[in-house]
Amino acid sequence: MRRPRPLPLSLLGGTRWAEQEPTWRGARPDVIDGALKRAEARPSGNWFVLGASDEVRRGRPFGRTVAGVEVVAWRGADGRLLAGPGACPHLGAPLCDSRVTGGRLVCHWHGLTLGEKGFAGWEPFPAHDDGVLAWVRLDAAGGEEPLPEPVVPERPPLGLALSAVTTAVGRCEPQDVVANRLDPWHGAWFHPYAFADLTVVGAPGSGPVAEEDDTFVVEVAFRVRGRFGVPVRAVFTAPDPRTVVMRITEGEGEGSVVETHATPLTPDGHGRPRTAVVEAVVAASDRAGFAAARRAAPLVRPLMRHTAARLWKDDLAYAERRWELRSTGRFPG
Repeated sequence: MRRPRPLPLSLLGGTRWAEQEPTWRGARPDVIDGALKRAEARPSGNWFVLGASDEVRRGRPFGRTVAGVEVVAWRGADGRLLAGPGACPHLGAPLCDSRVTGGRLVCHWHGLTLGEKGFAGWEPFPAHDDGVLAWVRLDAAGGEEPLPEPVVPERPPLGLALSAVTTAVGRCEPQDVVANRLDPWHGAWFHPYAFADLTVVGAPGSGPVAEEDDTFVVEVAFRVRGRFGVPVRAVFTAPDPRTVVMRITEGEGEGSVVETHATPLTPDGHGRPRTAVVEAVVAASDRAGFAAARRAAPLVRPLMRHTAARLWKDDLAYAERRWELRSTGRFPG
C-alpha cells in the first residue's frame, strides 16, 4: 500500500514582523492604479455576482440589492436560476419574503404569481449559475454592451474540486476592493498570521511581466502552524472591472483559484457606498487524501469560509480606508 505523501512544509524564516524586508518600494501607487484602470476598462457585460449558487435554494427566494437595484432570485421548476426585480409590480411587496410554488414566485401580500415570462411592469433579469456562483445581468446599472454570459474565470473541474464561497460587506466601492487585491505586497505585513516569506517576483511593467499582461506573480508561504508553511507561486489577474483571480501555478494545490468579486450594493455616486465581497475558493489537488476532503465537504467548507472571513476582516479595513481617503481628497496614491 502506497504511503500518502507528506505536505511540502517548509521551515519559515525566524524574522520577526518588524524585521521583515519592507515592501513599500515595490508597492508603487502608479503600478497598482494602472492595473486598476486597465481592469475597469475590461468588459463585464453588465453581469454582477449575487452570491453563492447554493444560497439560492429550491422553494425559497433570495434577495439582494445590486447597484441600487432590488433583485430577487429563485429556482424554476427545473432547478434553473431565475431573477427579476425585487418589488412586486402590484403594490411593491418585497418578493424576497414571498414564496416559491411550482417554480414561480407567489407574492405574500395578495397572491400575484410571477414567473420567467414576466408580467405587466415586471420583466425578469438574465441570470446565470456557473456551479459556484449565481449571477444577474443588470443592463441599466452596468451601462455596457451586454454579454450573453458572465466572464467566468477558468477553474479546476468542479467534479474534482472543493469549493467554498464567503461574503463580506464593507463601506467602500468595488474599485477599492479590486485595488486591495492588486496590492499583493501587503500580504505578509497585514496578514502575518496567514502569510510569510512573500516576494512579488513580477508586476505589470517590471520583472518578467509586460505591462499589457497585467499579472502579478507572487512567491509566498501559507502558514500552517507556527514556523511551518506551504510555499507556492501564485498569479493575480483582473479579468473584469469587479473581479480579481489568484491562481496557484506552482506548489501544493496547483491550479486552485481564489476569485474575489466586488458587487456594488449602492448605485454610483452614493454618499455612503456599500460593496459586497463575494469570494469563491475552488481548490484542487492530486493527493489521495483530497478525495476524502471532498467527501467531507460539509465539514471542510465552514473552515474555508472562516479563513476567508478572517482575511477579509483585514482587507475590508484596507478598502474602507482607501475609500475614506479618496472621498475626502486625501488619498496619496
